Amino acid sequence: MPYTAEHKARTRARIVESARVMFNRHGFEQVSIDDVMKSAGLTRGGFYNHFTSKDELYAEAVRSFTTCNPFVKRQEASHRAPPPPPRLARQLVDLYLSDEILNDVDQHCPLIALPSDVARAGLEPRAAYTTLMENMAHVFQAAFPENDPDAERKALLVVNLCVGGMVLARTTNDPRLRKKLRATARAEALAVLER
Repeated sequence: MPYTAEHKARTRARIVESARVMFNRHGFEQVSIDDVMKSAGLTRGGFYNHFTSKDELYAEAVRSFTTCNPFVKRQEASHRAPPPPPRLARQLVDLYLSDEILNDVDQHCPLIALPSDVARAGLEPRAAYTTLMENMAHVFQAAFPENDPDAERKALLVVNLCVGGMVLARTTNDPRLRKKLRATARAEALAVLER
């Protein structure tokens, strides 16, 4: 008896979630299809019913962050209308550079967890990564007045500060330096948003 479309969609989502967590923890090259499928509680044979390649799965795992990221979940859980764009942008900066996000490797944004892997990946993962970056920049750009000719540049600067601050903080084992890197990035990003 063939599986229903709903069962197939749930299975695919389980594979994507397993892959997203494993790629965050270990990187693209270190994770095999067998590893992903075992983590999802499935056999390798079922992989090709859902994906044509590991690159396709990688791109889907990167894309999945738009619906599973802690910022979106927090906004949805509040059951309130989103705050005005300037406040939303400040909240994103605060959460993105927080201890909570730094310490939760499984929930790391691919922008901070996977940049080197994506740079070496195929076109599909890079396109998914680009979309995430553009979405983040859009949140920040919306915080500026529509007639601000510098809004895009400032939004991209805030993206650089957030992502760069977290990437660098993840690379050091010095807790004091981790805090200072993120505090500096946060202060500069918030200053840009206030201009």
